[in-house]
Amino acid sequence: MLIDEEKRRFIPWRLFIIAVLLLLAPLAVRADLVKPALIEINVFSDGHYRVEIRASIEALLTGINAKYKDTTQAPTAKEYDRLRKLRAPGLLAAFEPFRARMLDAIELRFDERQVIGRITQIEIPEPGYTKVPRISLVAIEGEVPEGAKAVTFYYPAAFGDSAIRVRQVDEASEQWHWSTWQWIRDDSVTKPYSLTEVFSPPTFIDVMVEYVVAGYEHIIPAGLDHILFVLGLFLFSTRMRPLLWQVTMFTIAHSITLALAMTGVVELPARVVEPLIALSIAYVGIENVWHRTLHKSRLALVFGFGLLHGMSFASMLTAFGMPDDAFATALIAFNVGVEFGQITVIACAFLAVGLLFGRKPYYRERVVLPGSLIIGVIGLYWAWERLSL
Repeated sequence: MLIDEEKRRFIPWRLFIIAVLLLLAPLAVRADLVKPALIEINVFSDGHYRVEIRASIEALLTGINAKYKDTTQAPTAKEYDRLRKLRAPGLLAAFEPFRARMLDAIELRFDERQVIGRITQIEIPEPGYTKVPRISLVAIEGEVPEGAKAVTFYYPAAFGDSAIRVRQVDEASEQWHWSTWQWIRDDSVTKPYSLTEVFSPPTFIDVMVEYVVAGYEHIIPAGLDHILFVLGLFLFSTRMRPLLWQVTMFTIAHSITLALAMTGVVELPARVVEPLIALSIAYVGIENVWHRTLHKSRLALVFGFGLLHGMSFASMLTAFGMPDDAFATALIAFNVGVEFGQITVIACAFLAVGLLFGRKPYYRERVVLPGSLIIGVIGLYWAWERLSL
């Protein structure tokens, strides 16, 4: 009688959990997250500048910016998907009418004097598979007004959020100095970057904070595939020991490949890594259905999957950039941020279902099995989609 009563009390929660999973499933298989543009302003001692904007041209052309959590929420989602499938020459042709609009919308000012440069380079990667954003490079160059002492930059929110930094380059002495990143999320102009003094190197705390945040944001909200993998580990068992063993193996593994990839020791193309990551998600979800206890083979596979996920982390960190004089600190800080993100995912899952229902006799039947099957199906769909493209 007690079990029947507990089952009746669980029905509303069961329906809620299933509804949430069903709502998330189509988003998980279709969503393409909107990423901020990474912008580097190079100011050279010979009097010219070069602005390098790394962003999704498909998102720019379709007006998909930070007000959308993912591309599927935008009314232009179908057009985005069409552009995402184009080969590089086709997308370049589609971008040509946008050139003038882009130059008119951004603002580069030296001592409040606006300068208008010219687009001198556009690099567009081949499409790969469509559910990973394609990041293209747009370079703008021009002349620095004589005697300029400071520079500011405006990248409209209509184009998306942005992270901006400045590099002073002295070509004669082969020296350069980076500023710290400024993150712009409110359609504002950057604070002025001084050009009359060498940028002071960031402190240990500055580097730690910047890269811990970058690592955390790579998991939440940007790392849906990593979130699903960690949820698969959580669903295997809410007991601390099996969960701790799995998370430890995963953490050690992705830390190893992240370090090796960032130092150039190993390298794999995204079209190889990403389908394998999708298969790792599918495997973890499906194995949860068949196994109840932790085996060494499971730990070995989780370790292997962690190696793959580390390669994915490296691709993000490469795009973000690493400080030459604080490489090790930044690498460790990014890893710490990733771990904080994973802990957050596990904590939220535990508070949502594990705390209330983890010890119930029907927990496996009504939470673990449906949740794991949905994760497995999403992983298989991603793998098929990425391999087929």
